[in-house]
Amino acid sequence: MRLSPRATRVATVLAVAALAAGVSGCSIFGKKSELYTQSGETRPLEVPPDLDRPSTERAMALPATSVSASGMNKAGGSTAAPLGFNASGERDVVFARVGDVLAATGGVTIVSKAQILGTYDVNYMGANFLVRVTKVGESAYISAVDPRGLPPTGDAPTKLIAALKSAIAP
Repeated sequence: MRLSPRATRVATVLAVAALAAGVSGCSIFGKKSELYTQSGETRPLEVPPDLDRPSTERAMALPATSVSASGMNKAGGSTAAPLGFNASGERDVVFARVGDVLAATGGVTIVSKAQILGTYDVNYMGANFLVRVTKVGESAYISAVDPRGLPPTGDAPTKLIAALKSAIAP
C-alpha cells in the first residue's frame, strides 16, 4: 500500500510538529514554574528534610566500657593504689635527700634526674620506674610511678619506697 502525496505531506507536517513540541518543552508536557525563570542566586534554597539539622541519634551515647574513679577503664587499667609517703620540708631539700638515699642504696641505678620536674628515673631490681617528689602544702610527697604515670606494680618499687621512707620520714 502506497500513500498519496497529500497523505505523505500531512504525515510529515504532523511529525515535524510533534518533534518541535517535544524538543521545545511545550507546556502540555510539563508544569510551568516561575522559580526556574529566575537566576540561581535569587531562587530560594531547598534543603531535604533529613539534612536541615545535625543528626542527634548518637548525641547521648555512652561508651562501651565504663571508667572507674581512678580514670582507668576496666579492660586494661591499673587498679594499684598510689605508692608513696609524706616528708616534711621544702620540695627541693627533700629532692636532694631522696637523691642522696638513692645513690647510697645498693642496686639502684639513677638513669636520669630532673629537679625542675622533681623526678628520678631509676632502675632497681630489673624494674624501671620514676621516683617523684611533689610539693604538697608545706611538705613534700614522695611516690613511685611507672613511665605512663600510673602506680607501678611489683616488689621493686614497694621495697625502694619503703627504704626511702625509713631513711627520710621522721
